Amino acid sequence: MGQWLPLPLHELCDVTSSKRIYAKELVPDGVPFYKSREIIDKVNGKTDHSNPLYISEERFLEIQQKHGSLAAGDLLLTSRGTLGVPYIIKAGDRFHFADGNLTWFKSFRGLDSLFLKYFFLSHAGKAELAKCVIGSSQQAYTISALKNVTVPLPQLPIQKRIAAILSAYDDLIENNERRIKILEEMAQNLYREWFVNFRFPGHEKVKMVDSPLGKIPEGWEVVKVDDAFTVLGGGTPSKKEPAYWEGGDINWYTPSDLTKANSLYAFSSGLQITALGLQKSSAKMFPAGSVMMTSRATIGAMAICDTDACTNQGFIISVPNERYTASFIYYWIRENMDNILNHASGATFKEIGRRTFKTFGVLTPVKKLMEEWSGTASPLWSQIRCLLRKNQALCRTRDLLLPKLISGELDVSELDIAIPEDAA
Repeated sequence: MGQWLPLPLHELCDVTSSKRIYAKELVPDGVPFYKSREIIDKVNGKTDHSNPLYISEERFLEIQQKHGSLAAGDLLLTSRGTLGVPYIIKAGDRFHFADGNLTWFKSFRGLDSLFLKYFFLSHAGKAELAKCVIGSSQQAYTISALKNVTVPLPQLPIQKRIAAILSAYDDLIENNERRIKILEEMAQNLYREWFVNFRFPGHEKVKMVDSPLGKIPEGWEVVKVDDAFTVLGGGTPSKKEPAYWEGGDINWYTPSDLTKANSLYAFSSGLQITALGLQKSSAKMFPAGSVMMTSRATIGAMAICDTDACTNQGFIISVPNERYTASFIYYWIRENMDNILNHASGATFKEIGRRTFKTFGVLTPVKKLMEEWSGTASPLWSQIRCLLRKNQALCRTRDLLLPKLISGELDVSELDIAIPEDAA
């Protein structure tokens, strides 16, 4: 830490929470009311929240006048359930939040809020936050404990320089994520326009005919999944056998690898198995480019594997072929997700079995149009894959710099760190 002086947070900012909101005060529409889940969504770039909550405009203004409201540069920290996720309030943010779920850091004195965010994300910051945890089944931070978290503090210009370096990487990552989202929406809309709304190139000259799925273009057919492409499942070799796991080089996915990543492509899993481990499980290795879909509990999280891989039992794997490409299968599944979910069953948790999945009918266009789709979608997917790869590299560099900058191991007053200007 060099000459950095450790100071408690209560000397550097106000550590508080919000005015409590009771269930009876919630309304169908108005000012958003966030808990930890919505803040985590915002950190991950999600703007659509499931089951959103609201308070009235009048109640929000009343709280604002009597107790104040969030201002740009303030920091919120998730403090119940998923702990320790920081979020910096932006100029356009306008919401109220649940007391106890989130802790509010404001009125900073000699402490840059962005520096504090990165401190919370560092090993040293996580160790300090770990001291503030109470509870076993439902863990939480207490405000009194957070007030006494000590932050080794350089001079404010140094704090701002460190924050600027790290945030430059985050800004590039966020910008790439926006571009990825636009490209994904373009590809999804293109699929919907061609294969759902039937407004494909030359559709004006094609007659509509009857089918089991209703009126479809002449020449198209409804093919069962089992006859269209290969469907595989997964399995788990014994975790008690080191030879199945140690030194493994085959990517082995669990559903959380997909639900946490929320990405079109899966480049690497959290765990690798050995060839022997694969032999000792019911899992089958499938080729790079296969479409992975979670099939139990959380159904419908999807990704394209970027390497040969295998999964545990919580997946249905669709292996593309010359006729049914990964992009076609991927968007066909997404467009038919409601039907897939309607066929899920189970008492403890919902599950869609491979046997059921294989019976679904795939509306299959004529070969020429399928080839045209592949030629149109492939460049979009290539751009997405490239941007995801760039973000991987940016994340690695940022994560290497973070502990060294926050600890003072790297002296930014003398160090010239190249900050990339464009990740494109």
